[in-house]
Amino acid sequence: MATTVKTKLTELLGIRAPVVSAAMVYASSAKLAVEVTRAGGFGTFGVAGFTQEKLREELTFARTSLPTLGDELLPIGCGFLGWMLDLKEDEFRPLLDIVLESGVRALWLSFGNNLGRWVQYIRDSTANAPGGRRPLVFVQVTTVEEAVCAANEWKVDVIIAQGNESGGHGRSSAPSTMVLLSEILASLPGDDAPPILVAGGITNGTQIAAYLTAGASGAVLGTRFVLTPESTYSVAQKNVLKGAKSSQTVRSLAFDQARGTNNWPEGIDGRGIRNEIVKDVESGVDEKTTQEKYRAAVQAQDTNYMVIWSGQGISLINDIKPAREVVEELHEGIVRALRRAQHLLA
Repeated sequence: MATTVKTKLTELLGIRAPVVSAAMVYASSAKLAVEVTRAGGFGTFGVAGFTQEKLREELTFARTSLPTLGDELLPIGCGFLGWMLDLKEDEFRPLLDIVLESGVRALWLSFGNNLGRWVQYIRDSTANAPGGRRPLVFVQVTTVEEAVCAANEWKVDVIIAQGNESGGHGRSSAPSTMVLLSEILASLPGDDAPPILVAGGITNGTQIAAYLTAGASGAVLGTRFVLTPESTYSVAQKNVLKGAKSSQTVRSLAFDQARGTNNWPEGIDGRGIRNEIVKDVESGVDEKTTQEKYRAAVQAQDTNYMVIWSGQGISLINDIKPAREVVEELHEGIVRALRRAQHLLA
């Protein structure tokens, strides 16, 4: 991976490939994040499912896996859900403090009605950090209005534009990733705008190259990195995804009804593989019953009633390979597509 793709993101982070692994709760890990970073991209993981002790273990693992760092920032990111910070501050603010103390390179915030408060909290908490040791702030957006606020009011370092094709949670009314990117770029013109990353349905280098030529600075991939050995998804869940098609995915609140996680901001639902959960909820099965069936299915690893988040790009993924190989393959695909595009000019 000798060639570096030059974008605002790669220059900001000092990486070769404009590839970021998503901060997925219950699917990503410090191990996955480290491997993505080692391969030349930028790895992140979601912390909402961790206890304080487990989070410290993950961060210690990450730093010891990169022994040449010394006192430098840990070149990975950690993701937090805004609504969880708001609703259960006593539980989740200590996790945020642990991450800040660990010296990670970036904090990723998403899905909250008061994200600006937490952007400021991060900035205030690290105000006295030595030069160059303040973490970057990534904010995930699903509308143009959110992007403009993040850039102009909160002055965030990176914006992640999440389109409707994405797996996991997102805005049900969000436009496609390409349309959202175009709208944001039109609303934030000029070199002063933060790097804009795209997320949603992206699985290969050709797609990433297309977004780069449209003005994105990089791409965030979730489902592609779920199908790696480093992902914490179960073997049963991964096997379902290996043979899945985009037509099998559906946006629904049914998955959260089954899990008992119904506190997401208004307009947010989740895209996953349609299964018996969705059928039951659509046919009127009560919440208590769906939750009981879900818990039993998790114990039995019965994927007919488990939540399996997936983006629409799943049709283009049919194998499980190490995260390092995924990043290398993506980078090669980006370079190849960009070089091929030069032949379009006469």
